[in-house]
Amino acid sequence: MDGMASRVRNLLAQNPYPSEEGERLIRLMCLFAELPDPPDPFALYPRYAELRDRFLGSLEEADGEAIEEAFLLLYAHIHGYEVPYTPDERNRVVETGGYLSHVGGLSPILKAAPFIGPDTVSGDFGAGNGLQGLLIQKLTPHAKTVQVEISSRMVEAGRLLQGWLGIPEERVDWVVADVSEVPPAGMDFIYLYRPLRPTGPGEEFYRSFGAQIGASQKPVVIFSIADCLRPYLSCDFEIFYSDGHLTCFRRSEAPVSSSAA
Repeated sequence: MDGMASRVRNLLAQNPYPSEEGERLIRLMCLFAELPDPPDPFALYPRYAELRDRFLGSLEEADGEAIEEAFLLLYAHIHGYEVPYTPDERNRVVETGGYLSHVGGLSPILKAAPFIGPDTVSGDFGAGNGLQGLLIQKLTPHAKTVQVEISSRMVEAGRLLQGWLGIPEERVDWVVADVSEVPPAGMDFIYLYRPLRPTGPGEEFYRSFGAQIGASQKPVVIFSIADCLRPYLSCDFEIFYSDGHLTCFRRSEAPVSSSAA
């Protein structure tokens, strides 16, 4: 592991990552290089072996960009583009203005650690198979990860990925539900990738979600991809990072440091 990490670190040296984020990316790459094939009873990852071999092959080349590209393809394949819904689940997604699938990217995983401490309760609304929440939990262990996902099949797949990653059962709560049915109460770190369109039922979701967070007065941090939440957050929330894709909010004045980062 140390030898591989050192080689990857040298190859990625020219890539524009802040040092701590770069180290977390290296940890992820080393993790995926050593893991066996993921359990896949639902045939969700048919190209895993092919893409893993491509990633491992890229490590033999002196090209940091090629390594990163190969790893992103492998990550995205496990994250999943297709969500297996039952007819009732699919109807509910369509009725509420939900999206059928999103791949959130690595940025939230790499940036999360400074805002997570040992007692943090994190939540992912529209988690899919929960890969992002699981990887944040793996890199930065904390009290609880709450994964909210309407697809029961994806939750089954996520439970298997949790075991594959060696994350203790008690660290993750899986909730099979519409995101509008689960309040964010008690969560310190919230991740969402535009789970609903911001019109009709979706607009009401964001309005209610923002009101619940505002009423709690909890020093929560929110990572929002393709953000629709800003108009519904109280004025005591500030944007402390935005790159046009990921927008990060907080109420507290300073992040919680994590010894696991």
